[in-house]
Formats: sequence, C-alpha cells, structure tokens
Amino acid sequence: MDIYAVREGIADAARAVVLPNGIPKLTSTPYLPGSVTVPHFFVGDYTVDFDKTMRRGMDEIEFTCGMVVSRSDDLSGQKLLDRLLSGSGEGSLKQAIEAARGAPGEAALGGAADDLRVTRVQSYRFYEIAGAQYLGAQLTIRVIGDGST
Repeated sequence: MDIYAVREGIADAARAVVLPNGIPKLTSTPYLPGSVTVPHFFVGDYTVDFDKTMRRGMDEIEFTCGMVVSRSDDLSGQKLLDRLLSGSGEGSLKQAIEAARGAPGEAALGGAADDLRVTRVQSYRFYEIAGAQYLGAQLTIRVIGDGST
C-alpha cells in the first residue's frame, strides 16, 4: 500500500460529512497540520503491521486521526464534536469514511487499499495546535491492503 495515498483517501472521505447549517465546511488534511481552520479532521500517527499474510500478501495500518472543533462556546463545540463522533447519521465521520470502502469486491479509498474500518473514538479533551486550544478527540481507523505494492 502507498501509505500517503491511503492518508489522502481517508481525508477526502471525511470531507463528505454533512454539518449543521451555519457550521463551516469540514476542513481535512492527510497529515498533521501546523495550524487548523475548524472544524478540522486530520490523519495523524500510524502503525504498520507487515506481513499479515505470507509473501507480502497483506499489511495492516492503524491510523490515529484527530478531529478538532472550536472551543469558543463549550456547549456548541461539544454538540458538534459528539455529532461528528457518532456511529451513524449524515454528520458521522465513521459513516462518511466507511462509505469509501466501495461496493463488495471493490477496492477501498479509490483503489488505495483493500478495506478499512473506523474502530474507536478516544481521548475526548482539549488539544493545543499552534498555540491555540481546541476541543477534540481521536479516531482509530484500521486499513488492510496489498503489502507488495
């Protein structure tokens, strides 16, 4: 798998999330940002388990992604973040990202991987990016794909 192509695919998929009226469109990057425009999703840290099948047949990558929102109004920020972290609904990052799995038998993320799944939300807290405080959380995404490419 081309790791950066997978990161780009995840970031593109996240942009499909539907936000409530009056909330700016979700910005999304396939890398750790130096600064953000909220609400912002980014594909961050990852670990790779090589050789999940013989002869470089499959690798598994676990991405830790971040989602941050404004904390100018704590209640509205938490409501928006909760909507984004929900398991389903048009405002769900899980639903938006997993829509990029493709149809049965098709490759995920436009061909960058075999399959993916959003598995966990954690670390709901305040984050500092470029000296500013944001409310946020982390999402874990597991991706599997061809280890020989």
